[in-house]
Amino acid sequence: MSNKSNDSVEKPACESSPYFSEFIKRFPEYGNTKSIDDLRKTEYSRLDRLGQVYLDYTGGGLYSEKQVKDHSTLLLDHVFGNPHSTNPTSKAMTDLVVKARNRVLEFFNASPEEYVCIFTQNASGALKLVGESYPFSHGDTYLLTFDNHNSVNGIREFARSKGAAVHYTPVLPPEMRIDEEKLENFLDFKKTGGNNLFAFPAQSNFSGVKHSLTWIERAHEKGWDVLLDGAAFTPTNQLDLSKVHPDFVTLSFYKIFGYPTGVGALIARQSAMSRLHRPWFAGGTITVASVQGDTYYLHKGAEGFEDGTLNYLSLPAVTIGLDHIASIGYGAIQTRVNCLTGWLLEKLNGLSHSNGNPVVKIYGPLEMRDRGGTIACNFFDQRGHFIDHLKVESRANTRNISIRTGCFCNPGGGELALGISADELTSCFALRPNMEYDDFRQCIDDKSNGAVRISVGLVTNFDDVSRFYDFAREFVDKDSDQI
Repeated sequence: MSNKSNDSVEKPACESSPYFSEFIKRFPEYGNTKSIDDLRKTEYSRLDRLGQVYLDYTGGGLYSEKQVKDHSTLLLDHVFGNPHSTNPTSKAMTDLVVKARNRVLEFFNASPEEYVCIFTQNASGALKLVGESYPFSHGDTYLLTFDNHNSVNGIREFARSKGAAVHYTPVLPPEMRIDEEKLENFLDFKKTGGNNLFAFPAQSNFSGVKHSLTWIERAHEKGWDVLLDGAAFTPTNQLDLSKVHPDFVTLSFYKIFGYPTGVGALIARQSAMSRLHRPWFAGGTITVASVQGDTYYLHKGAEGFEDGTLNYLSLPAVTIGLDHIASIGYGAIQTRVNCLTGWLLEKLNGLSHSNGNPVVKIYGPLEMRDRGGTIACNFFDQRGHFIDHLKVESRANTRNISIRTGCFCNPGGGELALGISADELTSCFALRPNMEYDDFRQCIDDKSNGAVRISVGLVTNFDDVSRFYDFAREFVDKDSDQI
């Protein structure tokens, strides 16, 4: 309950929760984020009006009303044309594209003398750009952690096609942190003088672990280029590129502020970008192309990597979104996420059946040191049998609780957390030339092949996490066939 003595004052919904008094004593710093509660009331009121509990921020952020209105007003008050020209409407759009490009660099404290912002469709598009253009050759190495998104894993196909070796360095259950000793050994094992690329996520989209950014410089010292996947990190953490200097950073803007979708970025160091070799050219990427002369010349800057026409009408919304996050401040966002995630971790980890068996198993750290607002877990019945994550999601759907289930495009993290061995996978994959997800579920039928992911973010409040905890309590003393 609220500490206010005047009971006639209407309390926020979250403060009416029976858990709130305990929560605020445990996390008093949460009170410093009241500005976000106010923001939720004015800019995200649809959540409470529609009775939605949104806990899928790692899947996608939520947009404010003001973002949409400001973007709409801009479009309705002006005439904008394709920026690949110098006519008045094209010039007006070109100015906004340049403004957005500069705002991205400014937002991440990336010096334009060092970095270039290349707009892409999303983080996956940015990763594909690196993969197809990186100058792998025979004897080079592509090194990545087990804990990576599939779009980072996919670069291995480009590397192998050019004769490079691919190595995975493990993360260690149960906390799912990098095995530092093995990573050091892998970084020492590479082709001298070659082109060797090390890729890892700043924050895991599976376990929520924040992998240390000190690995960037340690890899540089050993002669590696570094690709940092920032997609799950940047929604709730400041990535300061004046302090850390990865060669490539990939991100999706909808993960940070919800709107627009369909726009991401590759932020690339100019020294590294100069070594990339595009396998083709397209409209928008060239200064000159000739049919009879059978040659072409790429733009030297970001435009040489932006195939076709940019999603140009959406780019002003990127500037608006970045300004929105800056006005709130990462300090408040991070404090809020830490408090809510910390409380939920403690409550879920302490939830037991009457016979003492745990209701929830969490994959990743159980406290907030070097971790973000993503919690991957599975539910277990009173007999110790896991409850199908799809059943958990279906039950949550009926309560207007949005969570995500599966392996979240992070198969390495999932395989390690769920205890699925390489031998099991090899045997499974040998059975069929093609495989759908349901086939895989049957193949690993005595184990969970996915997890439940709860992720808190920008405007999550205490009522959201307490409602999920109440939802989790519904599984106490149940058998899986009762769900």
